[in-house]
Order: sequence, then C-alpha cells, then structure tokens
Amino acid sequence: MRNPLSLQIIASRELGGAERWFIRFSRALAAQGAPAELAIRRASGLDGLDLGSLPVHRLPFRTTWDPFSRLAVARLIRRLRPAIVQTYMGRATRLTHLPERSGAIHLARLGGYYEPGPYRHAHGWIGNTKGLCDWMIRQGLSAERVHHIYNFAEPARPVASEAVAARRALHGIPDDAWVLMTLGRFVPVKGLSHLIDALSRLPETIAGRPLRLVMAGDGPLAERLRQQARQSDQERRIVWAGWQIDPAPYFQMADLVVFPSLDAETLGNVILEAWSWGRPLVTTRFRGAREIARHGEDAWCVPCEDDRALAQGIAHLLSDESLMKALVARGAERVAQDFSATTIMDQYLELYRQLARV
Repeated sequence: MRNPLSLQIIASRELGGAERWFIRFSRALAAQGAPAELAIRRASGLDGLDLGSLPVHRLPFRTTWDPFSRLAVARLIRRLRPAIVQTYMGRATRLTHLPERSGAIHLARLGGYYEPGPYRHAHGWIGNTKGLCDWMIRQGLSAERVHHIYNFAEPARPVASEAVAARRALHGIPDDAWVLMTLGRFVPVKGLSHLIDALSRLPETIAGRPLRLVMAGDGPLAERLRQQARQSDQERRIVWAGWQIDPAPYFQMADLVVFPSLDAETLGNVILEAWSWGRPLVTTRFRGAREIARHGEDAWCVPCEDDRALAQGIAHLLSDESLMKALVARGAERVAQDFSATTIMDQYLELYRQLARV
C-alpha cells in the first residue's frame, strides 16, 4: 500500500515538548517514505530550525480566530490536496476547516486534556495515552473516531565523548559529580519548583560524590525558579542549560533523569527518552506515568508534589547501582517492545491508509 500525502500543521509560538515531537514525527514520516509537508507559525521558535528537506509553509497564525490565517490554511490545502491534514493543539485546529470537496481527512492530535469544543469539527482525534482517549470519549467525541497511538522514543544518538566533556567543563560540572537532569518547558505542570525543593533536602554528597542538577529548558517560570534556587542556596548546584533542541549531550552526561511533573501531565516524553538513552529514571506518578511506567521495574515512581519523596527517590537510586542498572535494562526492553519508532509509525501509517482509503 502506498502512503498518502499529509499536511502537518502546528501554530505555536514557543518551543516545547509538542514542538520537539512535531519535528521528530515529521522526520519519521519522511524516513518511512510517507510524503509530508509542514505548516508552522511565521517567526516562531520552529521557524528557522533545520527541518532537513521537508517542505515548510509559514503562515501568520496570529490569533485563535485569525480569519486571514484560516483563509491561508484553506488555500494551502486546496493547492497541496493532501489526503490527511493533522493539526496539533488548539490554535492550529481552530484555524483548520477543510474546504468543501477537498477529499481530505482532518485529524486533530491532542497532547493534553483540553476543552474539546475547538476540536469537534475534525473528522477524528488522536490521543497519545489511553487515559486521554477515554477522557475524549467521556467528553462526547465519537469513540469510533478516537484513535490511541503512543509517542515513540527517538533512538539515542551518542555524542563524541570529547564534546560531552567540553560541555561539562563549560558548565563547571566537577568530573566526580553526579549529574541529575530534567528537561522541559518551565511551566507549572512540570513541577520544577518541587525538584528544587527536593535538591535542597539532599546532602552535599552521595557516595562521596557531589550533586549537580542540569535544568535543560526555559519558559515563563524561569526567573521565579532562579529566585527559588537562590533563596534555598541551591543556585550553586544547578546548571541552567537553556532550551535544547538537541539535548543529546545532556542525556549522555546524565547519571539520573528526574521528571517531577504534576498530575495534569499527559504522557511525558522524557520518560521515553530516558529509557532510550539508557538512563535510570525518577518520575512522579502523574497521569501518563501511571499508565506507562512501572515502579521498581523500569522507573522509580514517587507521589506528585512531594519534594521529600522525590529527594528520597533520588538518594535511593544513587545509592543502589544494581537497582539503577535493572531499571535501565527494563526501560530498554519497554522501548523495543512498545515505544520504538517502527512500532508507532506503523500504527500511524496504517491509520492514514485506512482513512485515506489507499
């Protein structure tokens, strides 16, 4: 069966997990021989990034109700005549209304528990967890048109050890330090204030090694988090690495990945990335983690918004090398069995072919 042409549309201004997934997914489509074109917001964080040979269309996407952008989307669809139009989040979905007799199928991909009203006009909806799909159905979306497909874990792409050492030296991380890493937008749902509180509860050294926390990200809470770090005397133990389109050097230098999200977090790509990179993981039991992570098997799971439990989990793993190795081994198995690019992309392409009837 041939793969239908798809148009992937995202209208966000800033970079975050959804945007990293958009890039990863679009590249995977190309790698699978599935033609795709991209529509992004002009002058956004995505604009100007290297998207390889993928065709990119830059649209205004100024507001949720921008009539000029809605017209621009409709014209683009008429010109490209894609079989599948996949939109991400609210703005892109609100502004995408397929022209009459376009023959295209509109799939709205929800990455969170959003108000379903702006999504109801789509022909189908994709949720990246079973819990999210169940919630969509409870909100009145047709169960026959709700499709569950997990995200995939991008394979680790090792960086030269010299480059990692140089990055470590740049940040002044001692050679003998434990490196804790967290990744994501600095927004409330990521629970990063609890991670800084947890760091303040940890001793100066564990097993004779000092601690350093790499915060790879940025966002509206950046200054508040820095102030919290200064007030709790943790600034000296934190590396503010900034937003990373390619966080490979930081995953490679990490001894432990920590993901402290609040319960509203839907999936948490960092879980999959930690498993793919072979890094032990401490995560809170937010919605997505309760669905995919297994405490003591592939991750160490602690309650949300509990900095004491988070600190205890970090200390427990760093003090137990055999447990860390066991979590890493099982995480690698989970990726291979359930979250590989091949497995997930096969599901997407089968859905595309069914809907496009090719």
